[in-house]
Amino acid sequence: MEIGRELTLLLHDVHDGDPSTSGFLGAAADRYKITRADLEAQLSGLAQALAGPRPPVPVTLTFDDGGASYYTTVAERLEARGWRGHCLVTSGRVGGPGFLDAGQIRELHGRGHVIGTHSVTHPERFAACGWDKMLREWADSRSALQDILGDEVTVGSVPGGYFSPRVAQAAAAAGLTTLFTSEPETRVRRIGGCTVLGRFTIRPGCRADFAARLARMDALVRAEEWAAWNGKKILKFALGARYSRFTRWATHFKFEERGER
Repeated sequence: MEIGRELTLLLHDVHDGDPSTSGFLGAAADRYKITRADLEAQLSGLAQALAGPRPPVPVTLTFDDGGASYYTTVAERLEARGWRGHCLVTSGRVGGPGFLDAGQIRELHGRGHVIGTHSVTHPERFAACGWDKMLREWADSRSALQDILGDEVTVGSVPGGYFSPRVAQAAAAAGLTTLFTSEPETRVRRIGGCTVLGRFTIRPGCRADFAARLARMDALVRAEEWAAWNGKKILKFALGARYSRFTRWATHFKFEERGER
């Protein structure tokens, strides 16, 4: 059931030239990591869009994985503009190399950033997990983060972009009330007792005015994102478990072609 409209932007880690400093390692993860300059360009464009005529829908910034760059870079850049973000944490990585530690998570929470779960282990194909597995991923991650914060965690995001109604139902059963997907849409839905919101992904190669155009509800950029995402969904469905191997191969091939091994 659709209950409204909202624009949510999805980002991952931020770096100064070395993607390995924050978050998951490997070419597949690096496809979603942007530089500090890229982040600042998107935030500047978004600020200009928000300073103009009132945007048609509310705007939310989310950052997946729980990489250390949210603490070292992202939070201060948001706060400089009077903004706060949603930091969605892979709880099984807390305290590991390149990831947030418990103290940083508590501090971010105290500074007004929303801490949520991105599962325990970040399964590659979340929607393909059995019910018990999905429920444990949400519930155990939520419990671990609540122990760190001493406060309730009610927000989550789906790892890997694999979403289905059962994913939202499991999230609701684990106590989450809000769930972010990776589907590029502005509609807000209620599924199985959970409020479900799509997101538009900011990644390397996005134009500097990408976030600004989305905030202005530019129909062309939204259509382009929708078409690209649904093409990828067809490929995911066709390849199943082989999709992850395909993307790793494609990324490796692309880097070899560009001399970036």
